[in-house]
This record gives sequence, structure tokens and C-alpha cells, in this order.
Amino acid sequence: MHGYTADKDAYLKRLRRIEGQIRGLQRMVENDEYCIDVLTQISAATKALQAVSLGLLDEHLKHCVAQAAAEGGPVAEQKLAEASAAIGRLVKS
Repeated sequence: MHGYTADKDAYLKRLRRIEGQIRGLQRMVENDEYCIDVLTQISAATKALQAVSLGLLDEHLKHCVAQAAAEGGPVAEQKLAEASAAIGRLVKS
């Protein structure tokens, strides 16, 4: 079981909302909307994705990494390395 399983429905709902935002962006470009309006909506969609990412990262740290750290050994090292890499990717974006 993954750490986010308990909140899976909420994550799916948020992702569907983001999907709708992206479709709205496509329509805006198709309709030649004003550039700043499109950029504003892109910023909103980006922030929504970042919020989902941070939630998933938090769940991963609380569940997967904490459990592996309690067990120790190479699995713990692997989970910590994965978490560090994920944080690095999020910071770059």
C-alpha cells in the first residue's frame, strides 16, 4: 500500500480539476486569447500541480521513508535517496 492510498480519491479529484484547467488552456490558445490571460492560467495550473506534488511527497516521507528508516539497512538508504532525488526534481521545477 502506498502512503497516499487513504487520500487517493482526493488526489484524483484534484488531478481531474487540473486536467480541466489544461483543456481550458488549449481552448484559450485555440481562441487566440490574450497572452497574459493564458500565462495567468498556466501559472494557476502549475501551482495546482505543485500542490499535488508536495502532498504526495509529504505522504511518501511520512509513510514509505519513515517505515524504511525504522527498518534500516539498504532499503532505508534507497528510500532516502529516492526522496532526496524527488525533492531535487521539485526544487528545479
